Amino acid sequence: MKFEFTEEQNLLRTAFVEFVKEEVAPNAAKWDEEDYTPVELMPKMGEMGILGVFVPEAYGGVGLGHTERVMALEEIARYSAGLAMMVFTHQLGMAAILDFGTEDQKQAYLPEMCAGTKICGLAVTEPGGGSDVAGQKTTAQLADGQWVVNGRKCFITNSHIADTTVITCKTGEDDRGRATFSAIAIDKGTEGFAPGRHENKLGLRGSVTGELIMNNVKVPEGNLIGDVGKGTPIAMKEIGEVGRASMTAIAVGLLRACLEDGVKFANERIVYGKPIAKLQAIQFHVAENRVAYEAARLMLYRAAAVKDEGKPATIEFGMAKYFATDKAAEAARRTIELMGGYGVVNEYAAGRYLRDAMACISSGGTSEIQKIIIAGDTLKKF
Repeated sequence: MKFEFTEEQNLLRTAFVEFVKEEVAPNAAKWDEEDYTPVELMPKMGEMGILGVFVPEAYGGVGLGHTERVMALEEIARYSAGLAMMVFTHQLGMAAILDFGTEDQKQAYLPEMCAGTKICGLAVTEPGGGSDVAGQKTTAQLADGQWVVNGRKCFITNSHIADTTVITCKTGEDDRGRATFSAIAIDKGTEGFAPGRHENKLGLRGSVTGELIMNNVKVPEGNLIGDVGKGTPIAMKEIGEVGRASMTAIAVGLLRACLEDGVKFANERIVYGKPIAKLQAIQFHVAENRVAYEAARLMLYRAAAVKDEGKPATIEFGMAKYFATDKAAEAARRTIELMGGYGVVNEYAAGRYLRDAMACISSGGTSEIQKIIIAGDTLKKF
């Protein structure tokens, strides 16, 4: 087992770090305060290879893997978890097209998405069906070579900015009378398809989250992603691996932010004539943040390596997501405590880290859902 990145990966990380420090770090606080989504960065990230790093070169990507993809997300989330959220949701929709789309669909959609000139999204959650995928009410009926889609999605990242959104919807029933769902790509500007409510979130600000309304939306039959009735496996695979991998990467970025900011503050803050880093109580906070970061990071990159080997990684990412998001919230609170009064002043980023970490816990599947998945797998294997 190797626990080091390759030389190529380290060079790539250096490029990501330089980009983030120049383009993201100086603006992160403003984006959070104004809840501004910096879509103008998408072409720049496309040029850097960040958006399509896991997509084959034949479709405009870099042709690397998910290890490199989460590496980029960790670096972005170190300063702006909201921007990382926008990027990963873009990649989530792309992954559905890459893994299940036809050759024509891949050629039509992926090059512009890799370049960042078109933005993608994936929409599953509804008021009555988030983790309960079978509770979705959105429907699509095939008529005269077109899918007619009706329904409403909520808590959808990139809702108001996506040029193409892959949605899941009920398209029939199986032989037991249970609803079956399909995945369909809907393009921005299609009549009857529009964003609704724009959510004002606690954390992960800088990524737009809201509703999508579908009122007799007519979509070409060829916009079906994968086979009819296979929408649930598509959604579960992409959310379970790409989505939860991304949420873990964001949490790891937040953990590193807490660790680095906490150490910097502890070394610079002078009390009773010496840095507070000399105080044992402060050292305990620093130690706990370090252990949480290192453990979460190992879980993230181990799971990414499993996926890049072509093996199922849903359980690995579920465990990593549960652990990392929970520990990120704990680390953010510790960092605020370490900083004393300064920790609750918005001039410092610790409060933002806490808000972002809390928002990560429910995104991509709550901790309770992760524990159910983990327990089910554990009871079979052990």
